[in-house]
Amino acid sequence: MTIYDIAKKAGVSASTVSRVINNKPGVREETKKRIQQLLIKYNYSPNEAARGLVTQASKIIGILVDDIRTIHHTDGAYIIERELVKLGYCCIIFNTGTDEASKAKYINILKRRRVEGAVLIGSSFQVKAVEQAIKKYLNDTPVVMANGYLDLPNVYGILADEQNGVANCVKLLYDKGHRRPAFVIDLHTPSNLAKKAGYEQAVQSLGLGDILVYETNRTLQGGYNVTKKIMQEHPEVDGIIYAVDLLAAAGTRALLDMGISIPKQVAVIGIDNSIYAEICNPKLTSLDNKLLNLSMTAAHTLISALAGGQPNKKILIFSSIEERETT
Repeated sequence: MTIYDIAKKAGVSASTVSRVINNKPGVREETKKRIQQLLIKYNYSPNEAARGLVTQASKIIGILVDDIRTIHHTDGAYIIERELVKLGYCCIIFNTGTDEASKAKYINILKRRRVEGAVLIGSSFQVKAVEQAIKKYLNDTPVVMANGYLDLPNVYGILADEQNGVANCVKLLYDKGHRRPAFVIDLHTPSNLAKKAGYEQAVQSLGLGDILVYETNRTLQGGYNVTKKIMQEHPEVDGIIYAVDLLAAAGTRALLDMGISIPKQVAVIGIDNSIYAEICNPKLTSLDNKLLNLSMTAAHTLISALAGGQPNKKILIFSSIEERETT
């Protein structure tokens, strides 16, 4: 059933039906009611694609994540998508993969999908290939980066203050009598490098000796193995901060299996304040980088830009420590 079919049955023009559908004035009440009854009777649904060709508005937002297995990023995508849907937008979410060329390819895909705006989730999109792709394909489209930023006229960054947050984690360990903290990193993203910088800054400012940074992959086995390696090579370590909660949960299990008391002998801190922190036993102290606040701010920044506003180019969201049983 098309708008022309409805118009024929109502004995009016298609433009009159369109005015009723879009709640525009200029239609007599009697005619309006007759058209509305027909719309209900035939379960009429406007063709959004066709409407978009006329209005040049697709009402589609593209959301990119590089790995849908990363719970922190998919939780953020969920929050952003739900908020945009409330405002009448349809969101399409793509899993780009971690390769820079692949991420750039998906920027082109968003262009071909005629998105009105885009959200890139995670600092891993803060790379040259993505920057060049945005310049080429989305130069006139508002782009919001959740925990990332590129210095382009149409890009807005909502950033978590993880560097100072991790420095505060080291300070928390220090205040509790822990003097030999180590740091575990997995991916070399801008976000993780900021966390590492916060750790190094605090260790140096507090005079805690050598910088102990260990690398692993983002798996439970990786977190488990690297923790055993730390304690074998540096048995004096009495606190470990992990770049994400997943690794911290695995590290907690490794310490317990080694007969090490938590937090008496070794305190443990994760980052993200995710579900892993809640279900870990003992419950995990974690740096809360305010995912809900950051994601909502990202959605509202995009809406403001789409409406022709002038939102802040960069917004910093301050983190806090959610202290639980591991400290």
